[in-house]
Amino acid sequence: MRLEINNITKKFKQKTVVNSFSMMIDTHECVGLIGPNGAGKSTLIQIIADILYADEGDILLDGQKISAMKNQIGYLPQYPNFFSWMTAFETLSFMGTLSGLAKHDLQKEIPVLLEKVGLANEAHFHVGTFSGGMKQRLGIAQALLHKPALMIMDEPVSALDPIGRREVLNLLKEIKKETTILLSTHILSDAEEICERFAVIKQGHKIEDATKLELLERYQESAIFVMIRQEDTKWLARIEHLPYVKKVESYGDGFKIHVHHMEADAQKLLQHGLDAQVLFLKFEVGIQESLEEIFLQLVV
Repeated sequence: MRLEINNITKKFKQKTVVNSFSMMIDTHECVGLIGPNGAGKSTLIQIIADILYADEGDILLDGQKISAMKNQIGYLPQYPNFFSWMTAFETLSFMGTLSGLAKHDLQKEIPVLLEKVGLANEAHFHVGTFSGGMKQRLGIAQALLHKPALMIMDEPVSALDPIGRREVLNLLKEIKKETTILLSTHILSDAEEICERFAVIKQGHKIEDATKLELLERYQESAIFVMIRQEDTKWLARIEHLPYVKKVESYGDGFKIHVHHMEADAQKLLQHGLDAQVLFLKFEVGIQESLEEIFLQLVV
């Protein structure tokens, strides 16, 4: 089920929170919406979920206005809120009834869903006794209850402990086989694990939209990573003055040497070091940044 976001703009008083944001998500695609706090992620997510109205632009799901397709959307807010006096089972039963699901179907589906999100043993516990992570899992169950074609999630694993996070990530991997997912998160390692594509938002603007491979290729540096013996570090001061070396900096357990032309300059640099009798413990051409390093480059 294709999601089309067309030139969405949202203002609060005089402040533009989302600015002409456009994006298309194809069926069964899992896209990570990433950005710093205050970038407009949650506002955009709520507009897509038809909770907030956009000042400009429109959103289509399978070619129809999103407001006419709400029964095809599962939405998980950043902080799920439930009636504390209801049990987990009662909560899902209540939510399912509001969504128009038959009672006999709910009796059959709810235990399966609670098992999936790791709450089978807490089915008849009151939600008021739940931790933040347990409420988050219940929120995911609620969003999945009517088997939506599009899942919209705002920070779905932010409140979970490492075990809960792993359970939910594994669940999302299963969900995305059948469902289109838009996932807002600031935990880049989680986004990297389950998303094929990333849209980066900064001050309401979309500043990047690419797959992980495209991002890594696009932001690969013209640099060489070397590890050398302590006694060879004086060689680094000498190469800083070579015409093809832009700069030398510490990087992890070694050094990053920035050059102008990767292949030709790497050969020259290697030969220069060998001539100086430098013992290279590692000589790596073309350093690829991590997703987190790319994100910091884009938003800082």
